[in-house]
Amino acid sequence: MSSTLRKERMEKLKRIREKGINPYPSLYFEKQDIKQVLKKKLKQKVRIAGRIMLFRDMGRITFMQIRDESATMQAVINKNEFEGDYKFWIKNLDLGDFVGITGERFDTRKKEKSVLVKKIVLLAKAIRPLPDKHKALRNPEQRLRKRYLDILFNPEVQDMIYKREKFWQSIRDFMRERGFREVETPILENVCGGADANPFVTHHKARDMDLYLRISTGELWQKRLMVAGLEKTFEIGRQFRNEGMDPEHSQDYTQMEFYWAYADYKKGMELVRELYREVALKTFGTLKFKIKDFEVDLGDEWQTYDYTETVKKMTGINVLEVSPEEIRHKLESLGVEYEKNNFNLSRAVDNLWKYCRRKIAGPGFLINEPLIVSPLAKKTEDNPKLAERFHVILGGSELGNGYSELNDPIDQARRFLEQEKLREAGDQEAQMRDDEFVEALEYGMPPTCGFGLSERLFSFLMNKTIRECQIFPLMKPLGSDS
Repeated sequence: MSSTLRKERMEKLKRIREKGINPYPSLYFEKQDIKQVLKKKLKQKVRIAGRIMLFRDMGRITFMQIRDESATMQAVINKNEFEGDYKFWIKNLDLGDFVGITGERFDTRKKEKSVLVKKIVLLAKAIRPLPDKHKALRNPEQRLRKRYLDILFNPEVQDMIYKREKFWQSIRDFMRERGFREVETPILENVCGGADANPFVTHHKARDMDLYLRISTGELWQKRLMVAGLEKTFEIGRQFRNEGMDPEHSQDYTQMEFYWAYADYKKGMELVRELYREVALKTFGTLKFKIKDFEVDLGDEWQTYDYTETVKKMTGINVLEVSPEEIRHKLESLGVEYEKNNFNLSRAVDNLWKYCRRKIAGPGFLINEPLIVSPLAKKTEDNPKLAERFHVILGGSELGNGYSELNDPIDQARRFLEQEKLREAGDQEAQMRDDEFVEALEYGMPPTCGFGLSERLFSFLMNKTIRECQIFPLMKPLGSDS
């Protein structure tokens, strides 16, 4: 930004104050939405407020474009009609200033719907000039860092924010209409559970102890509610994972999880298919989406993909009868990058599956997942090596995870011990042992289906990266910003 331009605006700010005008008043300006004012009849009295996006001084008449959240409209200041100091305002107003305008509806000679300005109230003086919308903010990182300008100049970003709101509200409405109760569970936890992920650690000063930011949206807490006698619960909230970044993953993001007593994963799949279709229609008005290189129609019949059969078909590996070293060799022969530290059988199997899923368009459900990668799910009764678990598969990725929850406290305690051994061996994403949760299960939890989806689903349906679909994604700080 030019220091000269900022200096000029500071001079205008000084003149405004010397005139006895507060450039940042605390007041309620009773405005009408511009979108509604555009529909009003000629000569009607109107009051609009917003940011000056265009300013053209033609001598005895000045044209402005005023933008509020609803729309943009032309405002015309005619020296002969204006009830104020015309010269002062024309000299001291700038692009970017927020103003309140009282006037009447009229049309220009070119039939442009406008407001004939009678009075102006300065609501906020902008001392930094707005960038040129055609030249500025071309750099993707700059657009995210100065997101407020990105939203201001790019209507599609503002539209994304509205769609994001519809997305979560439609999920909330869907769950409530089916008898689920919305709950809130702790974000700070003594034991971090409910997922395979590396947590953020923080310190609680009052109790002088380290705590974890949750990595699931209350999974082990909502299951405690099933123990307590609640039968249908859900939560929408933020969760945090201290892991790498890529176009599909963020460290803090919004997730929804529901828990449904007396249901199994098969009933969960039926509900989830219905949920995805309704949310897509309410948010986007369609069931057909372009996701990466895939054309996906949520209205089509949803396929089922058997985990073991799919991996064997694509790679020749039977994940139920294989060693980590065999998978390592296969991954390397396929040219798949993977984390070589703490490489164990569950990580190996998961990496091989991820190679396969990238080729599947969906919509469909991944089923019969190995128990070794499902420490909180029930075993299938006909094969103890498999879990009653499902993932939603869309556009080559997993966009939802559910299962028949493990409610056998003895089995759960054993699996926690197995996970603890993996953590001791260096796997920081293995699940933590939670003895208090096992104690709760010992009081009895009914058969329960649990499911979770995150804002990654929204980003896929938008066909954008998850950072682009967050309103203010995390950015590295700058020492100074010109």
